[in-house]
Amino acid sequence: MAKIAAVYTGAVLVAPLSKMLKEALPGCSVMNVLDDSLIADCIAADKLTKDVTRRLCNIYQIAYEAGADCILNTCSSVGEVVEIGRKLLPIPIVRIDDDMAKAAVESASSIGVIATLPTTLGPTVRLIRSWADRLGKRVSVVEGLAKGAFSAATAGDAATHDRLIGEAAKRIACDCDAIVLAQGSMAQMEKALRDATGKPIYSSPAFGIAAVKAIIGGGIDDAR
Repeated sequence: MAKIAAVYTGAVLVAPLSKMLKEALPGCSVMNVLDDSLIADCIAADKLTKDVTRRLCNIYQIAYEAGADCILNTCSSVGEVVEIGRKLLPIPIVRIDDDMAKAAVESASSIGVIATLPTTLGPTVRLIRSWADRLGKRVSVVEGLAKGAFSAATAGDAATHDRLIGEAAKRIACDCDAIVLAQGSMAQMEKALRDATGKPIYSSPAFGIAAVKAIIGGGIDDAR
């Protein structure tokens, strides 16, 4: 039985993503690893720090030593650490938002990015631009920071969180062809935002799980 280690920096996504993983890969076991101090330290420093990078790589190592065949990095704020982790470990590490960004670039020339944290907005914008370079496509990016939404979510105020994200989407909708949701925890708003803006909406969980499934389905030995 293949084991998938899902690494989280916040608790909100653990239950829904675990459910999605188990439904998509019923023959696999799922190991959840949560360290919310990682995102807290990123927010405090307003960037991804060397210390957070080191600690996240240690978590990857722990997951590997625990028997993980594949690691899913679920936090976009620390997604850039995946490239370092891939050089350190002999198992595949999936960046949850990687295929989402690629799909958005393939389908649109102007992409709006909504995030509730600057530390997530920056890495997601860079990922989209990286995919544009790799695909040889000129893409403009419109940033939409939903200020206050993250604080509302951590305080348990889901209604305010959703309202602020909706307002951010409406602000940028006229300037883009598609909208990317930078955090996996925003995926539950995909339909509502599509209805409100009339734009294609991209969220990362389904793309990340599809990438894991492709690796597991293709055989762990081949993926390594």
